[in-house]
Amino acid sequence: MSQARDDAAATPREVVLITGISGSGKSVALHALEDAGYFCVDNLPPELIESFLSLEQSRFTPRVAIAADVRSARSLPLLLPTMAKLRGMGLTVREVFLDASTDTLVRRFSETRRRHPLSDGRHDSDLAAAHRALIEAIELERELLAELRQASSVIDTSQLRPAQLRSWIRNLVQAPAAQLTLVFESFAFKHGVPLDADYVFDVRVLPNPYYIRELRPLTGRDADVIAYLEAQPEVPEMVAQIEAFLRRWLPAFEQDQRNYLTVAIGCTGGQHRSVYCAEQLARRFQGRGTTLVRHRELDARDAAA
Repeated sequence: MSQARDDAAATPREVVLITGISGSGKSVALHALEDAGYFCVDNLPPELIESFLSLEQSRFTPRVAIAADVRSARSLPLLLPTMAKLRGMGLTVREVFLDASTDTLVRRFSETRRRHPLSDGRHDSDLAAAHRALIEAIELERELLAELRQASSVIDTSQLRPAQLRSWIRNLVQAPAAQLTLVFESFAFKHGVPLDADYVFDVRVLPNPYYIRELRPLTGRDADVIAYLEAQPEVPEMVAQIEAFLRRWLPAFEQDQRNYLTVAIGCTGGQHRSVYCAEQLARRFQGRGTTLVRHRELDARDAAA
């Protein structure tokens, strides 16, 4: 029994901090981590994080996920110093920030009839006034959380289904935390640019397989589409130029102690060109740290199937 306790105590301890804008999916993310074996706590005040982790250490809990948000507004400035202190104690710490467009958040609050935590609590019969008040609360929340967002890995949930978010969260926390994780994300411009992108590359200037009837139902992961795109001289040239740019600047991001870098590749529909380019770039950077690939539109389609 003593040996088992010693082994448990020696297990590397990991803390995942989930923060983000209200309505962006923190509950979904926390449930995904709970399913993955994390001990999860929602809305834990920052002042109690160290005490809580000390308690869990006595219980030999190796992986903990904590959700904190603007409901702890007065103590939010304590979060980042607390995370830095935990790292100094030898814990592996990951900060994940969930975001979404204001339009998406307004729609979600309207659908669920929930009250924003920064709203004044009044039940305004004037719908226009209530709408304005909600937008003001969301923008205030963005200001209060700006520093946390900057220090975290950001996931834009505007276009994500819950199943997608659960998958993306699991992939993110499985990546080694001690090195830069490079994320390639394909998307459709018609559905908006991802809020989590550090770099955005527009590949709509490349020949579009959509206009070839046989290729239209396929994706950038299919052999026929790959063969078509690779036969177009400008396609490999575009991929090579993006690769060269990233290789030039990745060392600077690593020196800046960045943990995550998201490179978004966009085309019209997020099905052919952007998917192909994201897959190709991920392969080229596979030997350089941890590389993840996301396809916002394709993943949404798969999640709906």
